[in-house]
Amino acid sequence: MIHGQVLPFPAQPSRFERRLDWFAESRRVLIGIWAVYIGLRLLVLLIPVVPTSDAEWYYLRAVSLAAGEGYLDNAGAPTAFWPPGWPIALSLVFRQFGASLLVLGLFNLASAALIGQLTLALGRRLFRDEAAARAGFLLLAIYPNAIAYVPLALTEVFYTALLMAGCWAVLARKQAAQLVGAGLIFGFATLVKAQTLVVLPLLFAIEWLRARPVWTRLPRLLGLGLLTLFISLMVVLPWSARNHAQLGHWVLVSTNGGYTLLTGNHDTATGDYTPDAPVVKDLMARTDLDEVSRDAEARRLGMDWIKANPGKFMALLPKKAIRLWAPDGEGEWAYQGGDPNYARFETLYRAVRYANQGYYVALMLGFAAAFAAMTVRRIKGRQRWIDWWLLPYGVVLFPTAICLVFSGQSRFHWPVMPFVCMATGWLLIDLLGRIGRPKATAVTIH
Repeated sequence: MIHGQVLPFPAQPSRFERRLDWFAESRRVLIGIWAVYIGLRLLVLLIPVVPTSDAEWYYLRAVSLAAGEGYLDNAGAPTAFWPPGWPIALSLVFRQFGASLLVLGLFNLASAALIGQLTLALGRRLFRDEAAARAGFLLLAIYPNAIAYVPLALTEVFYTALLMAGCWAVLARKQAAQLVGAGLIFGFATLVKAQTLVVLPLLFAIEWLRARPVWTRLPRLLGLGLLTLFISLMVVLPWSARNHAQLGHWVLVSTNGGYTLLTGNHDTATGDYTPDAPVVKDLMARTDLDEVSRDAEARRLGMDWIKANPGKFMALLPKKAIRLWAPDGEGEWAYQGGDPNYARFETLYRAVRYANQGYYVALMLGFAAAFAAMTVRRIKGRQRWIDWWLLPYGVVLFPTAICLVFSGQSRFHWPVMPFVCMATGWLLIDLLGRIGRPKATAVTIH
């Protein structure tokens, strides 16, 4: 020991740090977050909102399937215009417990509970921090637009549970055989939203690039990815065979891909979903086309417009992205048409909508800042940049890429919001830890 040497003396944990430890370790905190999460979603089930628009169509198809009448359109003819996964799942619940809005709400509540548990589990896995996982869960718990969807007969709650469960099944597997479960989940999720299978390459790409040796690991991971994809397609195949038998054509999932393409790409396109555009209405009015040929004609019209107007198509891309990501709180629309008491409580609804928009903007800013902060952290720590923490950002690219081709609608970002909350929760805990961390005190050794 050198006389007069100055050494840093580690400071005792501050009161703030102890509170963060309590937040991360206390069982009561976790129970409290769960109470808020479930309580708010139970509360919204008390609102008597009836299905309208897309939700009404899905609800009626589920009732029809539960009664054994098949998957039929409003005219009673076999259809594949909308993906069947959500009505099929809901019909199984209706067949067991009866068709009612209460059963619908409770089924969505069960799906929301699974979303909550997976938000916690994935948050722990991606960021290796219990406090961050709990913070992300809390952010999701109080997010108004997430709460608003629970009574609605829309696909979002159920689909998000499937998407997150599929991601967890790939990340958390202990052996290759468990990918069978992941394939089954992603297969059924594809029956709910046909584009889901593009998430599988993302998952296996991150797993491939996150560790060395990169090239020697590629053949095995490629094989596992193809196995998972094959199982998913085997889940979808019976529905495709049904379409061939009843519609006379091989249709993988649905017959609305061309229609959706055309609604976003035409002379009067705005970046939004525009089913009332003249070219779309003219096509839908034609009586010489069946469902499959109409979709093929819509795809041809959409593609021809893009090829003939590449500049206009490119100019629409930012408008589509803004329409997808800028607004939030679209769940209120269902209450405008479906809650008979909406006019009475309109001021309250609008206030919640505005508050939700501010909260959403804060979440997205935190999400962007978390990307920058984690990148800096990993560069300074000389860690591989590509790791599972990138999953939320990859998942965000999924609806973004789709909207750039088709059109932007804010409800399509709903399934990625739990991932946004995970990353923002990590940033929040990281910032609070830095603010509350006491500085080391220098002491002189005599």
